[in-house]
Amino acid sequence: MTFHDANQPRILVTGGTGKTGGRVAARLQQAGHPVRIGSRTAEIPFDWTDRNTWSAALAGIDSVYLAFQPDLAVPGAPDVIQAFSVAAKRSGVRKLVLLSGRGEPEAVECEEIVRHSGLDWTIVRCSFFAQNFSEGAFTDYILAGQVALPNGDVPEPFVHADDIADVAVAALTEAGHTGELYELTGPRALSFAQATAEIAEALGREIAYIPITRTEFVGGLTEYQVPADVVSLLDYLFGTILDGRNSATTDGVQRALGRAPKDFRDYAAEAAASGAWSVEEAAVN
Repeated sequence: MTFHDANQPRILVTGGTGKTGGRVAARLQQAGHPVRIGSRTAEIPFDWTDRNTWSAALAGIDSVYLAFQPDLAVPGAPDVIQAFSVAAKRSGVRKLVLLSGRGEPEAVECEEIVRHSGLDWTIVRCSFFAQNFSEGAFTDYILAGQVALPNGDVPEPFVHADDIADVAVAALTEAGHTGELYELTGPRALSFAQATAEIAEALGREIAYIPITRTEFVGGLTEYQVPADVVSLLDYLFGTILDGRNSATTDGVQRALGRAPKDFRDYAAEAAASGAWSVEEAAVN
């Protein structure tokens, strides 16, 4: 979009069509902030894999919501974040708000790069997104009526994407968030089996949880022709990160926003009511 008000900070939202970026961009636009969507299909294209697109996307930008795809845990991510931080500073960007992953050593390395970028920063470190069940990797499992995952008994305090977006928008538009690390979780931890049961309850239909081994998980993903880099990432998350290290809840949402985080049961009810798991709608699409 065209920037009209020179006094308002101009914000680039990378991943601007994704689970969190789309919400961040919508909130900023609704509040009247000048926003540039960072995506390959945007008017000014932005592509993490094509550094030639970065300078045009960063031109005239004051702040960036930095949501790296596919994840900060993938090989090479720190090099990309380092190069992007340098490019942002060179372009005159003043602040970075980094979406980070909880319990990932590689993500911590990226956080340190942002901390030492010479720019103002806020880090938004998140647990598993609740929306992965309705807008991501596990949607088809819910539609099929059975969720087959490894480590299904490990508790995870799923965080609502709306909470992530609200914290990011606050960090991008309000004073008082610079230099803060907000670790975001939901208010309680559920295993994937328990989360599946709560979705089933919200939908009023049976959804089976099937515990499988890590090898079976990778084999199933491969059989469904999931891209190899996504298979590798999911295998890492379930095989390494989902070991209980992230089971504790935190007060990040409360600290950033002064309110409690959204509960998974509320998320499940909202998603069910929205038709996110409508079998008929999925068949049409």
